[in-house]
Amino acid sequence: MNHIDWSAGRWTHEPAATRVSPEGVLYTTAVEGSDAWLHTSYSFVHDTEHALLAPFAPGSAMEVEFGTPFSQQFDQAGIFVRASDERWVKAGIEFADGVPQIGAVVTDGRSDWSASSAPAWGGARVTFRVSWAGDALTIRARREDASWQLVRLLPFDVGDEVSAGPFLCAPTRAGLEVPFYDWRAGAPDDSLH
Repeated sequence: MNHIDWSAGRWTHEPAATRVSPEGVLYTTAVEGSDAWLHTSYSFVHDTEHALLAPFAPGSAMEVEFGTPFSQQFDQAGIFVRASDERWVKAGIEFADGVPQIGAVVTDGRSDWSASSAPAWGGARVTFRVSWAGDALTIRARREDASWQLVRLLPFDVGDEVSAGPFLCAPTRAGLEVPFYDWRAGAPDDSLH
């Protein structure tokens, strides 16, 4: 995988603050109320996420390595894939009901949400990886240097320009600062398992 410079991306919505440390870590502070969701169950539309996006092509993979300093309801960060205002995917760690969750939201006009409790991932350094092969995205994640685990496999057959990169949201509070350690791109995974 090849490193992507933070300057290669463009924000969907500017965060409250950003700074890059001498070690190259991107520290990003979310705006209170930021989120991404379309309609389902809650009947609202949120299109205020902070996603730093660069072109993402079929037959490639992208991954984001980040910290998880989450303590408030729906604090979240991870990787965001965007085809349009109504077709996008976010996958990462989201703090819900007092526990970090490994999750993904897939949106095609309406959002869905899959989540799995992951208390050991709180406060950890994690990596989420999205591979685009054929007509599907495969999302994997790992904590520290552990083995990759499957998060989601989803159909993704789009002809539009697609972009992807790190994201964060703070739906319920101000002051969430997330460290992003690396952003990489390369060849897609060669198999599902």
